[in-house]
Amino acid sequence: MSIVSEFKEFAMKGNVVDLAVGVIIGGAFGKIVDSFVKDVVMPMLGRLLGGVDFKHLYLNLGDKIFETLDAAEKAGAPIVKYGAFINSVVDFVIIAFAIFMAIKVMNRLKRAETAAAPAEPTTRECPHCLSTIPLKAARCAHCTSQLQ
Repeated sequence: MSIVSEFKEFAMKGNVVDLAVGVIIGGAFGKIVDSFVKDVVMPMLGRLLGGVDFKHLYLNLGDKIFETLDAAEKAGAPIVKYGAFINSVVDFVIIAFAIFMAIKVMNRLKRAETAAAPAEPTTRECPHCLSTIPLKAARCAHCTSQLQ
């Protein structure tokens, strides 16, 4: 089997296509959550904490003092942008919670599907002595009657 045909077989498997769709949807979902955190959650949280804008919080590790984060970045000063880190942590928590809830719903649906499908019987009753016998039995092991 050539490399091209092996690759074609690999790429056409359902799991690869499902994975590609999942990655694309996950990327779009990540952008939505990122916007939700930066544009909705963090401004409200900042307002509750006294008007703090988290995206502008930083720690200057250099000797010079800068008025803004942008000025420190333009000057190439060594800085720790802990506000951006807080935004990322909130992003992660929201995404992790959403994934947890999606998996929880999927597991509930799988359990309902499994519970709904009754197991096929493997035994039956002998019509003569009413003993339990295997479904495929041709003769009853208890009364030795011939079964159909």
